[in-house]
Amino acid sequence: MTAVDLSDERLRQATGLRGSATALVNRVRAGELGVLPVIAGLLVICVVLQILNPIFLSSTNLVNLLMECVPVGIIALGIVSVLLVGQIDLSVGSISGLAAAIMAILFVKEGWPAWLAVLVALAAGCAIGLLYAEIYNRVGIPTFVITLAGLLSFLGLQLKALGAIGSVNLPFDSGLVEFAQLRFVPPWLSYVIVLLAAGVLFAVGLRTARIRRTANLSARSTRFLLVRSGVLVAGLGFAVWYLNRARGVGWMFVLFVALALVLHYGLTSTKWGKAVYAVGGNVEAARRAGINVRLIYASVFAICTTLAAFGGILGAARLAAANQASGGGDVNLNAIAAAVIGGTSLFGGRGTAFAAVLGVLVIQAISSGLTLLSLDSSYRFLVTGVVLLLAVGVDSLARRTRTSHGRA
Repeated sequence: MTAVDLSDERLRQATGLRGSATALVNRVRAGELGVLPVIAGLLVICVVLQILNPIFLSSTNLVNLLMECVPVGIIALGIVSVLLVGQIDLSVGSISGLAAAIMAILFVKEGWPAWLAVLVALAAGCAIGLLYAEIYNRVGIPTFVITLAGLLSFLGLQLKALGAIGSVNLPFDSGLVEFAQLRFVPPWLSYVIVLLAAGVLFAVGLRTARIRRTANLSARSTRFLLVRSGVLVAGLGFAVWYLNRARGVGWMFVLFVALALVLHYGLTSTKWGKAVYAVGGNVEAARRAGINVRLIYASVFAICTTLAAFGGILGAARLAAANQASGGGDVNLNAIAAAVIGGTSLFGGRGTAFAAVLGVLVIQAISSGLTLLSLDSSYRFLVTGVVLLLAVGVDSLARRTRTSHGRA
């Protein structure tokens, strides 16, 4: 059983609201902080920026903030996957730029259907991840070096593909651009999605509780599950109502959350996910337990580079262009920082898919807030760097606490 399984088991051993709250407090004292630090940090950032500029928490700005965070957030989902096995990918920015270039060239210059151009770009991203894993598994070169070489190589391919012009504009009336810029969930449907989310959460929790009771194990009470779903309805319902005061919830952000949920399910409810945490916790123990470690490495790198390609495609659609700057600048660093700030451990074996969602919200909140204050990018880099350092520091201290409590 992995460290994540153990922590979940301790929480489930408590019954009722009071017991669950007590178990949660005990987990925090033992260094199992989860997403609490990043949520607290996000709240502090929002309060400070709102005080400095009352426009920050306006519905219009929040709608833009959520849309802007999607491309980097999707890339960060892939970074979470490789960090969980104790590896790293430094080339996601270059891969996203190359994928954007491939998609734009095939779609605009070659006249391919948009969906086919997107599939080819995603396939190219997946192939890169499989190549990384093959080199690592067979030769043993550290992934830091492999992906650093990929960063330089694929940047060169991107520049070569775009040629002397260096930019390919996407038609504004294309479905791809409209999806990234103009498509929003109808208000009535957004409330339906909230109710469905709460219903699914309750149903999954109830099913899990029944299975555990059948096995004579402790389980969360029905009352707790109802309260949890009610809190979700209230929180998401208010958020949706507030965003609907402006343009509403973008379909692109819904897609981002859906991808996070799919990855979360894969990591927490499948044999593959348990194997990922096992490899990240102790690769030699995982190998001796019969886990195909090479296959796990191949899968996480393929997921990482495919999501990097997808993020690059959506980023190009958001700007209605693929150019030499696509995937450049701070895209690479922000994606890695988002995963780490969101709570994914650099030591492997700890983290969730929601780390990418929370982490990219922190980074985008900082960027949006400082832009509203008319401060240049130097301050954004400085603040983001400090937040990243604090996140890693909290993770290191929590790791020491877990070790002292025998929960490492």
